[in-house]
Amino acid sequence: MSSVRALMLIADIGGYTEYMSTHRMSLAHAQVNTGRLLERVIDAAPGLELIEIEGDAAFLYREAGSTAPDLLVREVTDLAAAMHRAFHLEREYVARNLCPCSGCKQAANLTLKFVAHVGDVATQTIRQRRKLVGIDVILVHRLLKNTVPVREYVLLTDDLLHDSSSLRDSTREISPDVEGFGPVRAHYVDVMSLDPAAAPLPGPTWRGRLARTAYAAGAGLPYMLGRRRRHPVGAAK
Repeated sequence: MSSVRALMLIADIGGYTEYMSTHRMSLAHAQVNTGRLLERVIDAAPGLELIEIEGDAAFLYREAGSTAPDLLVREVTDLAAAMHRAFHLEREYVARNLCPCSGCKQAANLTLKFVAHVGDVATQTIRQRRKLVGIDVILVHRLLKNTVPVREYVLLTDDLLHDSSSLRDSTREISPDVEGFGPVRAHYVDVMSLDPAAAPLPGPTWRGRLARTAYAAGAGLPYMLGRRRRHPVGAAK
């Protein structure tokens, strides 16, 4: 397999484990709602290819080729800001729909964080599903466990940021001890600071609230009746 230089981005929902620890009715709605949130996040990054939904995270990439470091960093921060905004807008609709279950109401506690890296990857197709493989793929996933002290952030590896003058003065450096890699130098920025001029999120309309309520109720019913098995979050349409 030949390798290519690629930009990799993981969008990871925080608070997922606690959120999914609910009773039967809420669990069905929690899965449906989380899938809806991830769909909105993915839709907000049309320039990236979705490789896989990994429970509470979306793994996306594109070939980086000879793209200049500054442009890659700007792309990551612009995408993170757009994906974060889309996530919070949908989260507000979910949390304020008319369903009283905890799977809907507690959606307001969910957060979104990002890990970005540029490195060498190879592609592999297994049963018509495209996969990325390589040491850099492992690294970007293991960096999800880190010591960043803010709830919603973008973590950029030094490989991505070190040749770029963009954003460097706005980031803070950490060196988490990553399993199999040792200390890895990386830089983080609070995702809220990436789009300070954005207009406040619009409040959910009654039509939107009713639509989200009907969607959660309809999509969750097969699970309640035992006619459909729970599948990985994100597969719900």
